[in-house]
Amino acid sequence: MLSLEVATSLRPIVTEYDPKKRAARTELADMVLTKYKCEKNGVPITAVAGSTTPLVEKPALDEEAGYNPFEHRNLTHPTSDMDTLIHLLKGSLGSGILAMPMAFMNAGLAFGVVATFAIGFICTYCVHILVKCSHVICRRIQVPSLGFAELAEAAFLAGPQAVHKFSGLARALINLFLVVDLLGCCCVYIVFVATNIKQVVDHYADSKIDLRLYMVMLALPLVLLNMIRNLKWLAPFSMIANLLMATGVGITFYYVFIDLPSIDHRPNFTSLHQLPLFFGTAIFALEGIGVVMPLENNMKTPSHFIGCPGVLNIGMAIVVMLYTGVGFFGFLQYGDDTKGSITLNLPVTEVLAQSVKVMIAVAIFLTYGLQFYVPMEIIWKSIGHRFGAHKIAAEYVVRALLVIATVAIAVAIPQLGPFISLVGAVCLSTLGLMFPAIIELVTYWESPGMGSCYWRLWKNFFIILFGILGFITGTITSIEEIVAEFGGTE
Repeated sequence: MLSLEVATSLRPIVTEYDPKKRAARTELADMVLTKYKCEKNGVPITAVAGSTTPLVEKPALDEEAGYNPFEHRNLTHPTSDMDTLIHLLKGSLGSGILAMPMAFMNAGLAFGVVATFAIGFICTYCVHILVKCSHVICRRIQVPSLGFAELAEAAFLAGPQAVHKFSGLARALINLFLVVDLLGCCCVYIVFVATNIKQVVDHYADSKIDLRLYMVMLALPLVLLNMIRNLKWLAPFSMIANLLMATGVGITFYYVFIDLPSIDHRPNFTSLHQLPLFFGTAIFALEGIGVVMPLENNMKTPSHFIGCPGVLNIGMAIVVMLYTGVGFFGFLQYGDDTKGSITLNLPVTEVLAQSVKVMIAVAIFLTYGLQFYVPMEIIWKSIGHRFGAHKIAAEYVVRALLVIATVAIAVAIPQLGPFISLVGAVCLSTLGLMFPAIIELVTYWESPGMGSCYWRLWKNFFIILFGILGFITGTITSIEEIVAEFGGTE
């Protein structure tokens, strides 16, 4: 076994060939460097096996290494600050905005405003610490960028010795929750589209077709839409969806502000029992953790993402104010009659209002393809190698089966409001709150440490506790609501 003499500030990674396994053997802590640096810096990964040359060096301290990951990002089409802001708004402003009046119905006017801003602040702060940890780990292991799941794995491997063995689990859990979250959103989209279309058809055709049948009828068009494998080919659908959504939301605002009642007619606070439903719906609407790392990784000036004021702060301020406004005035207008999507409260007798439901339903239908793309990519990367020469045919089959599975889940749980809350409580409380806090703890545990009086430890402990509380109470309450509504429809 050979080693290479380097400067004292750097430690070589020595790779030893294991003839029994016919592969290279390194320390577990060094695997992250071998894996990520070979992939991201252009070193052939096959050169590791049997090589006696250190492929990469690990800095003793990232602060001493002088490595700037931003300078090593080779981007063909980097995005400007404005481009990133637009993408951030697009990723955060989805169907969740239409559910905010229902969230306020479960919280009350005054408490809803305060709590929405609080949740928005916490979610934004967790994104900040996630991106900062990404910069630290990128410097520490000398790679230009990392995705969410990659960051978790790398942070655990580059962190304390005791957590190295959990690195694979961390990556797997984040990928699992991303898949569940995004496929859960796909299920919500199916319920949303079917509910809006049913309301329009029932009025004009005097039809009484069951809601579940509308969902089943969506299966074939959705399967055909999701046979598109290239993200670039989905762009026109996304553009059409954005135009329809913007027009529909604009007309919805028009109806919301007609003859607003006095705020004295609505409660400022509802009850403790309803708060978990508010939490799940609000975090479903506000949390855009899945789009953060790809956006930051593709910026022309990534230092502007979490700066002051910064792209993230500006974008999230706009999102929180919009969501608060829609929730406040939507609940003020419709009160206890507020439905899972505010479009369902629009007048059924007016053509303009009915056109809104059709426009937004079509927009959400077209958005399904983009939402489906990420979980399909994660799943296919895990299983695609098993199909050998039949990869393309197998991928089409997997796509069709996944779409049918989302339709089946939507048919089983056709209650829009509690379903949204359930997805938010289960997935986004973990992805948006707990995982960023855990990653920061692992990243800073040894250097620079937990700070005076262990403030960093206590801060993340309370964030994790808040996420666990929201996860448990939101999940239980949402399931109770689903069971109750399901029982009432029988």
